[in-house]
Amino acid sequence: MSQRAPIRPRDRHDFDTVIDARSPSEFALDHIPGAINCPVLDDEERRIVGTLYKQTGAFEARRVGGAMVAANLARHLRERFADRPAQWKPLVYCWRGGLRSGSMVNWLRLVGWDAQQLAGGYKSFRHEVVALIDRLSPTLDLRVVCGATGSAKTRVLQALAMRGEQVLDLEHFASHKGSLLGAIPDVPQPSQKRFETQIAHVLEHLDAKRPLYVEGESARIGRLSLPLALLARMREGRCIEIEASSDARLAYLLRDYAYLGDDTEALAKQLGLLKELQGKEIVQRWQSWAHEGSLPPLFAELMALHYDPHYQRSQERHFSRWAERLRIETGDLSDAGIDRLADALIELERTQVAAASSV
Repeated sequence: MSQRAPIRPRDRHDFDTVIDARSPSEFALDHIPGAINCPVLDDEERRIVGTLYKQTGAFEARRVGGAMVAANLARHLRERFADRPAQWKPLVYCWRGGLRSGSMVNWLRLVGWDAQQLAGGYKSFRHEVVALIDRLSPTLDLRVVCGATGSAKTRVLQALAMRGEQVLDLEHFASHKGSLLGAIPDVPQPSQKRFETQIAHVLEHLDAKRPLYVEGESARIGRLSLPLALLARMREGRCIEIEASSDARLAYLLRDYAYLGDDTEALAKQLGLLKELQGKEIVQRWQSWAHEGSLPPLFAELMALHYDPHYQRSQERHFSRWAERLRIETGDLSDAGIDRLADALIELERTQVAAASSV
């Protein structure tokens, strides 16, 4: 089978399977959405080959590495690829589109499959991700869902997605709730590259004629940064503010952050980061409540003294259309209340569209 024109990242949808031939650690850092990991060298083997290359030269590294590659490819043929039909069309990539993916493509072609190699490997896909976000972000018809801490914005987005609306759930992709206490226990944040890949995957499949709902985030979610083009578009997007009562927000926070009471030492340590902003006396009181597991008074004061005073100023500073925002009031952030909020947002959009079409 002859090599076709170079396969680009945008061509990947033409293939039955996308195979990532890199090591498991490279795959975990980021990979093409939907790809399966079939390493030609695992992490330890890759380390051994790299050491041999530095110490003894290319020939010895290729001799030893070649045997490892052959054994791994044979295993994949026996196991992962055993049930693939004769018409199977896989696309294979590695870091730069070099020896690792090339070796797998050659073996698969010998079997009779129409295997192809991604030109430029993962690096070319990475360039495509960055370019796609930069290209599509300025065109997005955004509905930026805002609200003070504890307004259940992320849950509202999830409810909207369940109703078939287009949603970009940045906190889900970031594995972080976006606040000082937003780290999720035992769930590390992904790499910056993985975060951006997930964003690009959503943008690539959008219906440009329909709005995209997104939460009004700051420039960073935990240790991850929002792509600048997307952030700029969010800053100029149409805002919808959820105005939830203080009681409803406190009740929601106590449910949503209940796990913080499981590790009181970690909670107290995190609160210590606020001493410069809030003063030693206030933070010590919060840390005392944290040690006791007394979350209701702690969360109530965090809302009143830390989050709420900064909320209005930050929204006015960050969103250019904040003064013309639409508002939805609620005193209920239970599961049923969140469902009603999602329905209200959808109805609000319909009303706006109808009003615009009648002008």
